[in-house]
Amino acid sequence: MLKRLGKLKSLLKYGVAAILLAIPLYPKFPFVDVPGTFVSIRLEDFLVFVIFLIWLITILPDWRSLFKNKVNVAILVYMFVGFVSVVSAVFLTKTVSLHIGVLHWVRRFEYFAAFFIGASVIKSQRDLAFFSKLLVIVAIWAFAYGMGQKYLSWPIVTTQNAEYSKGVALRYLPGGHIPATFAGHYDLASYLVLATPVLFSMFFVSNKKEKIVYLFGIGASYWLMINAVSRISIVSFMGAITLALLLIRKYKAIPIFIVASVLLMATSSSLITRYMRVFQYLLTSITPTVQAAELSIGSVLGVEDRSTSIRLNVEWPRALRAFAKNPLLGTGYSSITLATDNDYLRLLGETGLVGFVAFALILIRVAIRFLKTIPLPKLDVRSAYLAGIIGAFPGILLNATFIDVFEASKFAILFWLFMGFGYAVTRWPSRAMSRDEKN
Repeated sequence: MLKRLGKLKSLLKYGVAAILLAIPLYPKFPFVDVPGTFVSIRLEDFLVFVIFLIWLITILPDWRSLFKNKVNVAILVYMFVGFVSVVSAVFLTKTVSLHIGVLHWVRRFEYFAAFFIGASVIKSQRDLAFFSKLLVIVAIWAFAYGMGQKYLSWPIVTTQNAEYSKGVALRYLPGGHIPATFAGHYDLASYLVLATPVLFSMFFVSNKKEKIVYLFGIGASYWLMINAVSRISIVSFMGAITLALLLIRKYKAIPIFIVASVLLMATSSSLITRYMRVFQYLLTSITPTVQAAELSIGSVLGVEDRSTSIRLNVEWPRALRAFAKNPLLGTGYSSITLATDNDYLRLLGETGLVGFVAFALILIRVAIRFLKTIPLPKLDVRSAYLAGIIGAFPGILLNATFIDVFEASKFAILFWLFMGFGYAVTRWPSRAMSRDEKN
């Protein structure tokens, strides 16, 4: 029995490796359509399900320990609240049909399953190093595919609206966004905010040959971030990496990183134009006396900042109306359409104040666990990974103010998997780590 469990745990490790590669790199083609919804069951869902079953078997002998983990308990509480919200939405407010509400609830469980798996699979610094190197493969492959999209008309598969989510293959147009293998440029940019700080911090604990590999991954990530043209993600990206460098005490690298980033970002005319549109919109919103300035700028830029306008005038008010309709439990998952572009308002609208507090409790408990590791011990693989994840964490929270990051399956699965890795690492005493490396 123990021998079989050992084999399953080994299989689990490579199953997680498959998730780390397949989720970001396999385009989001639909596999099974769900009637009455834009959501489809995809091959990646089956992969996560199989790995989850393997994990479930491995933890059965010690299943009670799951309830000793405060984050696990917080997740279960949120899932219970989410289920009650679905019941309320179906039978009380009648804003969601039963099968759609249950489907979206199950999808949330799929995301959190990645946390359970990640928190169990990491046993040593070698595991961390192994999984971190896979991030380089993802960055380079996504870069290659993104280059193909921009210069060779390789297909773009996106789920940014109902029609595209059917698996329609698009082509890149000059001035557009590069999503690479992701479901949209926002998903890609959010993933880069999560993964690139880890690449940066792991660079400093690598040998000379590995440093070259990580440099390729970092360079590929920069190109992808610039061509994704996500304004808020670039702010998060720079903040996340700066924080990671602070945590590993690489102070001299920070100004070099900032100057290099600004210079590289300045090469993108699309990015500069998008920032200018935000400034234009804010100026015209603050005071009508700048109408003349708007006309002057608008004549150069050509159009208004459509995404900001939609958020402020359509999506965010819609979420607030849903919250007002049922402040405690919201109007149910998917009830406020495909996008809100603010995950916090989406939480309030779909699951109400109770759901918002339950989800916030998960994030707070993860954050507390990470903060307890600061200051990080001497620089090694463990400290480098923690620095990258801790640096990325506030960046992702910032992104969630303008992007539905926790609802995007490609990103959400990987986010909770990374958080699971980090949570596992926080439970390692430094001495135990050293012994493990010697063995």
